[in-house]
Amino acid sequence: MSAYRHLFTSESVTDGHPDKLCDAISDAIVDACLHQDSSARVACETMVKSTGEKSAIVLAGEITIAGTPPDYESIARQTAADIGYTSIASGLDAHNCDVLIYISTQANDISRGVSQGDITQGAGDQGQMFGFATNESESYPSLQGSFMPLSALLSQALVRQLTKVRSSGLIPWARADGKSLVTVEYDSSDKPFRVWSVVIAIQHEDMLAKFDSEDAEHDFIVEEIKKHVIYPVIPTELLDDNTDIIVNGTGRFVEGGPAADAGLTGRKIIVDTYGGMGRHGGGGFSGKDPSKVDRSAAYSARWAAKHVVAAGLAESCEIQLAYAIGVAEPISILVSTNGTTANGISEDEIARRICAVFDFRPWAMIHDLNLCRPIYSATSSGGHFGRDPVGDTFPWERLDETRLNALRTG
Repeated sequence: MSAYRHLFTSESVTDGHPDKLCDAISDAIVDACLHQDSSARVACETMVKSTGEKSAIVLAGEITIAGTPPDYESIARQTAADIGYTSIASGLDAHNCDVLIYISTQANDISRGVSQGDITQGAGDQGQMFGFATNESESYPSLQGSFMPLSALLSQALVRQLTKVRSSGLIPWARADGKSLVTVEYDSSDKPFRVWSVVIAIQHEDMLAKFDSEDAEHDFIVEEIKKHVIYPVIPTELLDDNTDIIVNGTGRFVEGGPAADAGLTGRKIIVDTYGGMGRHGGGGFSGKDPSKVDRSAAYSARWAAKHVVAAGLAESCEIQLAYAIGVAEPISILVSTNGTTANGISEDEIARRICAVFDFRPWAMIHDLNLCRPIYSATSSGGHFGRDPVGDTFPWERLDETRLNALRTG
């Protein structure tokens, strides 16, 4: 490896990765429950595995909902099938696998602290959550408005493109499982200026009957991925002749999905957030209704941090929130800008302005972002942050001019 200033790498995975398949099933159940009852309490974990002879989707958790619960089995099967798992060859036959359900209701001792339905509503769990934003992606026109670490933003965009070209039939030989890895090089001023490497793993059909050798099959896949996935996503000004591109590093990726790896909900928390650049409190998002601050507080902290950077108060901003179960007010709030504040404004002053503009009590966060809606399936793959808010999805990515002005003026 030649001399460099410094590198940072982030990973992402497609909706067909076994862990993301589980996130998708868990979030589909959240959406079905919220569609039926906006006050539903949902904590649903999913596990998937296929051995060839036996395949199973396992659902476990606690759900309290008004009326007859949705058909969890049908939701799980349909979600897996929609992603592409419809045969043993793909890695799981969603229509014929076992579905095991271990779901009870929310514990009374938790419910009593989160069911007020007003500003006194307590946090659904204890813990710490982080929100993060940076302006490093804003120098590139096609990426403006995302306020995300560049490596995370690009790796997430690549897996969304992998899913798009597979689902559309543009690359019909592709299967659901896949990954990306993007390494960004920074200059001596700590500014990103080029993509050092792009790594793609994409599950594919066995195409040896169409090619003379595994090498020929691999060469075909590499060129198709460059043409239809990498070049349409990575801004041309970030690529050069020295950018290292690796596709299916072992040479083949035929066996994938739950046949190759067991999947679990909540195991891709860094993929879901900032690619390792911003800290993470440790709690997953998928399968949880917004009374769980693991989800709602992480979204609200991101919303506030993005406003701070977009308002020009700092080049980067990280906000930590901490909660006690059943208590409405955060136990602590910490704001860090890594020394990037602008115009002589201190971190303490930024923290004061944030607390004056944003309310981090659970009911307020849910109300301000309108979170008790079935919007979560869209978040289950491709990243929860840095996405364009389309329709009702990703409200924590929207910038509000009133809040921006309030942060600027103090």
